[in-house]
Amino acid sequence: MLNVNAMSLRDTLERIRKELARKDIFKQEIQIAARKATRLSKQAVFQIHKENLKKARETLEEAKRTLEKIKETSKDYPDLFYMSPVNSAFQEYAEANILLNLIKDSRFPELEELNVPMDAYVLGLADVIGELRRRALESLRKNMRCEAERCLRLMETIYEEIINLEDIQILVSSLRRKCDTGRRIIEATRADIMIESGRSSLERQIMNLIKALDERRKDESAESA
Repeated sequence: MLNVNAMSLRDTLERIRKELARKDIFKQEIQIAARKATRLSKQAVFQIHKENLKKARETLEEAKRTLEKIKETSKDYPDLFYMSPVNSAFQEYAEANILLNLIKDSRFPELEELNVPMDAYVLGLADVIGELRRRALESLRKNMRCEAERCLRLMETIYEEIINLEDIQILVSSLRRKCDTGRRIIEATRADIMIESGRSSLERQIMNLIKALDERRKDESAESA
């Protein structure tokens, strides 16, 4: 008959229970912080589209502090850092920062500047294509075709640079799907700009024709007088 030390087993399980309970508390704290960081990053994107760039920067600074808290909290349990809500939070943060830098300074921020995981940077970069389309359409609505065309060029640059590195689409989960979506968005935006360009050109031709006819009528009136 085996000599089973039930007391020793009970102590072991009790230690495990306490540690798991502690880990669960940290998990909940990280999930709450991740949701907050995601919300702040989305809010910053909205502020960027409203041209409130200073406020967007302040909002992203708050998101940054929240993400740093996540890093600190997950030190004892590294696996918590790789939970889906945390990945999403860093991705949204990267997207908002890249968009802000493109709009404000016309440059792509370095990975080290944002201090986010590599996957989050790449996926956030791919999502910027959609936000640039949103800005392009708003620019067209305001008759700012040059800005819409600038957005299109940035969209094309992002897409081309990503697909030129074929391996990265294999190494980064869901990136290929985002690239497929990005390609469709770019094609739709290019078509919108071409349609608007054609419409503007037609309007100019009509206005020139009306002006020419008015001048001709004035000349004819003067001659008959």
